[in-house]
Amino acid sequence: MRVGLGADAHALVEGVPLVLGGVALDSPRGLAGHSDGDVIAHALIDAVLGAAGLGDIGSLFPSGAAEWEGASSLDLLAQAYMQVREAGFALVNADCVLVGEEPRIAAVREAMRGKLAEAMGVEPARVNVRATTTDRLGFTGRGEGLAALAVALVE
Repeated sequence: MRVGLGADAHALVEGVPLVLGGVALDSPRGLAGHSDGDVIAHALIDAVLGAAGLGDIGSLFPSGAAEWEGASSLDLLAQAYMQVREAGFALVNADCVLVGEEPRIAAVREAMRGKLAEAMGVEPARVNVRATTTDRLGFTGRGEGLAALAVALVE
C-alpha cells in the first residue's frame, strides 16, 4: 500500500468555463489554466502519481506544451492513471477536497465522483469529493481562486 498527496490552485477569471471534478458548472468565472483548470482533477492526478512514485502533473503534462492547451483534465487523469496501472498499482480509494467559499457542490458531488472514477475506470465508491471553506480567509476566501487537495491510496 502506498499513499500520495496532491494539491492544486488556480485563479478565477471572467469568461472561462468553470469545470470541477469533470463537471461544467454554471458560473460567470472559471479557473485560469493551461488545460481546463480543473483543480480537483489536477490534485487527484498528483495524488495517484505521487502514490505510485511517478512524479507529478507538470512532468507528464508540461504547462508550456501546446498539445495540452485547453485539454480536458479528465483526459489527463485517464492518461496519468493508465501510467499508474502500467507501473503495477491500482487505486484503493481517493479523497478530494475543494477549498473555496463558492461554488457549493452538494448538488453535483455525485456527478463529480462518477466522472473522476470513470476517467480512471474504477467504481465511484472509490472516489470521494467534498468541499470546505476558509471562513473568508486567503485567496480562496476572497473569491480570487479555488484550491483542491487529494489523497490517493494505491496497492
